[in-house]
Amino acid sequence: MLKFWMAPGGLHVEPAETRDAKDLARIHGQSFYRGWPTADFESFLADRTTPAYVACDAHRRIAGFALIRIAADEAELLTIAVEPRRRGKGLGRALMDAVFADLMLSPARRMFLEVDEQNSAAIKLYEKLGFATISSRKGYYARPDGSAATALVMARDLG
Repeated sequence: MLKFWMAPGGLHVEPAETRDAKDLARIHGQSFYRGWPTADFESFLADRTTPAYVACDAHRRIAGFALIRIAADEAELLTIAVEPRRRGKGLGRALMDAVFADLMLSPARRMFLEVDEQNSAAIKLYEKLGFATISSRKGYYARPDGSAATALVMARDLG
């Protein structure tokens, strides 16, 4: 079955493939202080319990991605990242909409995520998508200055 979702800026969202690992690692490294290596993405993309979705153009140039994990009736957003020049244009929302649409075909009934409490843009998006803060984890994220950031744990029902 072909899975394909529309996205802004002439892009679309489709399932990621193992060959996308290098691009995902590049975008993740542009987005987070401690980007994950290509080998980690290769492992995730080879595992059916960690589906990933890429936002790309007709030539399959990837501009963003979302990676989730499914375990029994729960899903977790492991990470989501968009190229810096494409941020603020609805691409994160399009990726999450594709994730939700695909999860409707899975046994998952609730989704969780962690987000840096200072990442107001991400928190605003997650709240618009129906996520609510259920707890926090102090010292969860390392910062470049050596300090540690608190993560908010957010969840939402999948319907």
